[in-house]
Amino acid sequence: MKIIIVDDHELVREGLKKVLLKEPGIQLVGEANNTLELFKLLEETEVDLVVLDITMPGRSGLDIISELKNLNDHIRILILSMHPEERFALRALKAGASGYLSKEAAARELVTAIRKIMSGGRYVSANLADHLLSNLDNDLGKLPHENLSNREFEIFRLIAKGKSVGQIAEELILSVNTITSYRSRMMEKMNFSSNAEIVRYAIEHNLIE
Repeated sequence: MKIIIVDDHELVREGLKKVLLKEPGIQLVGEANNTLELFKLLEETEVDLVVLDITMPGRSGLDIISELKNLNDHIRILILSMHPEERFALRALKAGASGYLSKEAAARELVTAIRKIMSGGRYVSANLADHLLSNLDNDLGKLPHENLSNREFEIFRLIAKGKSVGQIAEELILSVNTITSYRSRMMEKMNFSSNAEIVRYAIEHNLIE
């Protein structure tokens, strides 16, 4: 199976390579520092699975999952993140990821996750599985940000990082009016009236680093 690693930390990429290069049947065909580099790689490289970090310069891994699947539905995506599983895992899986794993997981679990995904399955840790099952029917306990669409959530996180509407429009290749419209819907859903409230909420709920 052909794998690309996407993470902005070189030490993380090197650690992953050491683990995966020992495994029979696994071929590392590329690595990327950010999502822009990933898309350039995909133009010239055949790949079966992308091991994808969430927090990177530019667009986050979470924000491009659906785009990757639209580009090639056969690509499998394993999110490997420092963020707590309960924060982003469900959104990642709904967007099209085949698995979610914490960077704190043991090397053996990473290999297990990859092999399960490439055999057609999905992978989450035992702790995350328990969390998802316990909250399966508990929509009443949803946090406000969990009601946002993927695009609204993407814009929410960019605003929380201090980016202006113009900067977000340029980064996402959308018009300022479109971003403003998404922002208005997002603010209404969360009952916010200012960007300061967005930043405070994001920090309180560990949605930005």
